Amino acid sequence: MQALIYEGPQEMAIREVDIPSAGEDEILIRVAYSGICGSELSGYLGKNSLRKPPLVFGHEFSGTIAAIGSRAEAEGRWQIGQRVTANPLVTCGQCEPCLSGRQQLCTSRKLLSAALPGSNAEYVKIPAAFVYGVPDTVTLQQAAMTEPAACAIRAAELASPKPTDTVLIIGMGPIGLLALQAVLQYGVQRVIAVDMNADRLEIAAKLGAKHTVCPASGVDTLEEVKRLTGSAGVDAAIDAVGAGLTRKQCVLACKGGGRTVFTGLHEEESALPVNIAIRNEVTMTGAFAYSALNFRTALKWIEEGRIGLSDGVVEAPLSEGGSWFETLLKQPGGVSKVLLVPGGER
Repeated sequence: MQALIYEGPQEMAIREVDIPSAGEDEILIRVAYSGICGSELSGYLGKNSLRKPPLVFGHEFSGTIAAIGSRAEAEGRWQIGQRVTANPLVTCGQCEPCLSGRQQLCTSRKLLSAALPGSNAEYVKIPAAFVYGVPDTVTLQQAAMTEPAACAIRAAELASPKPTDTVLIIGMGPIGLLALQAVLQYGVQRVIAVDMNADRLEIAAKLGAKHTVCPASGVDTLEEVKRLTGSAGVDAAIDAVGAGLTRKQCVLACKGGGRTVFTGLHEEESALPVNIAIRNEVTMTGAFAYSALNFRTALKWIEEGRIGLSDGVVEAPLSEGGSWFETLLKQPGGVSKVLLVPGGER
């Protein structure tokens, strides 16, 4: 099969590799769509310690079942050709975090596109326990958004927004746009969306952002947040970028007792205004991936039309994947999500 291989910083190449063989408890999926994730962009630059070349990226995907392992087949749940997506965070199911519903903190977790080969290929295999059937009313393109939607749902869950809260979200990439939608499910009426890209801010406004802020136009983010909140600050802030500046801005934008959620992974380390956080009792927490329940909720919300991306979604042949990594890093324009398509258009 063809696979897009990460061979080193800013080096991607299409290679012929063996089709994976499904083990007894595994399912082999013929990939229909494989999304490019922001964490993989930092990996592509060589800035993600979890991603070592050579490696097949890709963990946001959908497709159809191509082969079923013997024990998985005995369950009677799966059929060849069935439309599916999958939770790419493979966990043990036995440790304390798994048993308490915090699978994302599993002590032996393995993520496709990091510890395991990912979905930027014609086929990908994964244990059957992590496979989900796609509802009839959901397209395979929509189903490929389940994983990033689950990340956004977890970030919103940790932000704990109330209907009367003002929420700041910095970064209107896919996770930021999905987090915006997730926050709105809590009844929030005032979301301030920030991004350097005016095109993505237009998408955010369509999705329900009350205010948009574009620092590229010369606006100071913190001053504008101060103006929009009558100097009070926001109740919760979500950083969906992962840069030192944006992390700091989220903390400083919060009012006393506010909550900051860090979900972006662009930079490994950042200096933060910790003394200010202490004096203002601003809570800072990381949001990594999602629980199994978050993933299930994401697929349900997609089915119900509560969350998803349509504006700015680009489908591109897998063979063009390398150039799209470069485009997303340099000049994404109005692109909200790139879905790679093995074998050409669908």
